[in-house]
Amino acid sequence: METPSDEKNTIREPLLTAPTSKGGFKTLPFILANEAFERVASVGLAPNMILYLTREFGMETAKAANVIFFWSAANNFTPIVGAFLADSYVGKYRMIGFGSILSLLGMVLLWLTAMFPQARPYCDQFSSICESPTTPQLLVLYSSLGLMSIGAGGIRSSSLAFGADQLDKRNNPEIADTLQSFFSWYYASVSFSALIAVTCIVYIQDNLGWKMGFGIPVMLMFISALSFYLASSFYIKLKARTSLFTGFAQVLVASFRNRHIDVPSQATNAVYYLRKGSLLHVPSEKLRFLNKACVVKTPQQDLTLDGNASNPWRLCTIDQVEELKALIRVMPLCSAGIMMSVTIVQSSLSVIQAGTMDRHITPNFEIPAGSFGMFMIISLVVWIAFYDRIALPLASKMKGKPVRLSLKQRMGIGLLCSCASMVAAAIVEYIRREIAIREGLSDEPQAMVHMSALWLLPYNVLGGLAEAFNGIGEIEFFYSELPKTMSSIASNLFGLGTFAASLVASFITSTVDDVTKRGGESWVSSNINKGHYDYYYWLLAGLNMLNFIYFLACSKAYGPCQGDDESQAQESKKGDHERIDDC
Repeated sequence: METPSDEKNTIREPLLTAPTSKGGFKTLPFILANEAFERVASVGLAPNMILYLTREFGMETAKAANVIFFWSAANNFTPIVGAFLADSYVGKYRMIGFGSILSLLGMVLLWLTAMFPQARPYCDQFSSICESPTTPQLLVLYSSLGLMSIGAGGIRSSSLAFGADQLDKRNNPEIADTLQSFFSWYYASVSFSALIAVTCIVYIQDNLGWKMGFGIPVMLMFISALSFYLASSFYIKLKARTSLFTGFAQVLVASFRNRHIDVPSQATNAVYYLRKGSLLHVPSEKLRFLNKACVVKTPQQDLTLDGNASNPWRLCTIDQVEELKALIRVMPLCSAGIMMSVTIVQSSLSVIQAGTMDRHITPNFEIPAGSFGMFMIISLVVWIAFYDRIALPLASKMKGKPVRLSLKQRMGIGLLCSCASMVAAAIVEYIRREIAIREGLSDEPQAMVHMSALWLLPYNVLGGLAEAFNGIGEIEFFYSELPKTMSSIASNLFGLGTFAASLVASFITSTVDDVTKRGGESWVSSNINKGHYDYYYWLLAGLNMLNFIYFLACSKAYGPCQGDDESQAQESKKGDHERIDDC
């Protein structure tokens, strides 16, 4: 973590108690604009990407879906790497600037594939037959996606923390309210940007073509980078320091090096290395093998004269050990959310479904196939507002005391909604496919069947509810269960789960394609009317149900949440708070 003390301890000088020209609210519009424009540009490219890869690059549906899954995985993994590099080496300012430039370069490369016919294989628009893309063409395509992923990692890993740095002044008595207001505006801008992306950008791609549809994100990304650098002289730029990731590595290495040490069953303060001012005096008994990392074997060799560890890769503090233990403990419940994210990333296949259905709202207007993801975002936002402002106050009024769902309950409900969304998608696809066959469209995968695309709303709405319950519940769970010093890790754990989900989704799709094509047509065939997307969705529904059972087992093994113990203590004192569960 970075603190204002990094600025050569100058905060102790009396002159700096006066208002400074660095930081403050005047820098936030530039930081928020940078993140917002980047989100509009990058998110706007994702919904229709599967159409671009299948129609303009001639990829099979399964291969195109895998490309998107890997791209999504990279988009969710690079912010974790970016956070580590920003905290440990380069700093947040440089990381955001670096990410902005790389994102812009990636989008320019993708735009060039649409501008120049030589950058993509020849496709007959009437027969939908394409030549195989050449190695240079694929190199340009994959390079553009890779640069955008690395750039997104640089921006998304540091924007929120960098904005907080501009406000986090220790002489500000209202810092808590100020930061909360900034966080609210940050997430509001991100959500609004995503909504704009899946509506306006997708609509432009459908109606004005790929050249304009990819050109506008390039322009927006240029504005994003420009807006960030315009306020460069006004930012507070804190220096990088050692991050928690390095501390975790030190604990693992020290535990391995000290593997032959016997950890005493009755621990005393004398044998463990304590951090100055730490409230922990002995490590916990869980995962005891990690306790070897903080055992002081020979004080004269292990400690310096001022009491610090002579080699932090051989001796760690109790706090470092307990922080790693806390992370390991929450990982099983974190993994239970992977299948929910697998369900969410299936939206690329629903774009193909929507493209074959009647999307007209009025005789003269139809919703772009790639814009149906907006219903997932809308349902998420609407439910959060309903739950927080209507459902909870109403339930509390009826009970006569405050009532709320526990974190584990919300996570479990989200997993059930995820399973239900796949069931809804399977039923709709079964009906759509039957209508297509009945209308003689088996060999015309892009022909429109006489069925409203609004039947896809249950899948999108339930997917939005799944993310509202499980996704937000997971983030709150990580924040409440991990130590306060690990807040940056807590904010990235959900992204790590989404990264894993993209890889899992790619594995499932590849396996299903390889296995089912042996008996004839693949379930995820490029010809949606000959394939069996409904069988594929039923498989995911079954896996979601098995995952729910796994979640129940992990929840029971984890035991009560830490926040629960505090709530129960308050209940025993006040007796005026009702919880629906323990955690």
